[in-house]
Amino acid sequence: MNDAMWAGTVTVAGHEQAELEAYLARPLGDGPRGGVVVIHHLPGYDDATKEIVRRFAARGYAAICPNLYSREGAGVSPDDQAAAVRAKGGVPDEQLVGDVAGVAAYLNSLDHANGRIGVIGFCSGGRQTFLVACSLQIDAAVDCYGAFVVNTPPAEFPLQHEPLISKAADLSCPLLGLFGAEDKYPGPEEVATLDAELERLGKEHEFHTFEGAGHAFFATDRPAYRPAAAVEGWKKIFNFYGHHLGA
Repeated sequence: MNDAMWAGTVTVAGHEQAELEAYLARPLGDGPRGGVVVIHHLPGYDDATKEIVRRFAARGYAAICPNLYSREGAGVSPDDQAAAVRAKGGVPDEQLVGDVAGVAAYLNSLDHANGRIGVIGFCSGGRQTFLVACSLQIDAAVDCYGAFVVNTPPAEFPLQHEPLISKAADLSCPLLGLFGAEDKYPGPEEVATLDAELERLGKEHEFHTFEGAGHAFFATDRPAYRPAAAVEGWKKIFNFYGHHLGA
């Protein structure tokens, strides 16, 4: 495997042609490659998420993370952008879908794109990944502990969105779900409800719940990090994308 890559900031057209900052990483080789849209978590467009983008490029994918909070102003720090969006209750669902559609089209416009797109998201991005997979035609989706797909957020929670389970019949692609047994958002009962609904609808999916792990167990920069769960989770992600995004 040749993991030489280019990585840096680009500008991409999102929902209603809004100008979005985005972080792109792509291999320097000339082989056909799938694309991966990385949806950042609620804390925002941060270094940890950019590291995930580079991780996909090292595995042979063109990967991009749009800054979903770009509309809060150029020159505003990512932390301040995130605070402003949280105060508004999060990114509107329609806007999120439009932004991901824009960056997916950008990936498919790059040299050597094979036309296949995967989406992955963590925390709020996990919920948004499910939304995208039910709203756009994509090839593979990975939901990493996305909350409020089944349940409504508590009144005090910074995200205020409607549950998405009613959209499950529109799931357009295989779905991989990775969850922590000790998580509360989503808790095991929420995961079980979604699993049962997808099974009822005949939707291709595989869910894995890791014992000893709670929310954000992939986050290497947070106390919630659980190495064993994260290592096994990454193996499942790369196997899943290797099967569905390959040339």
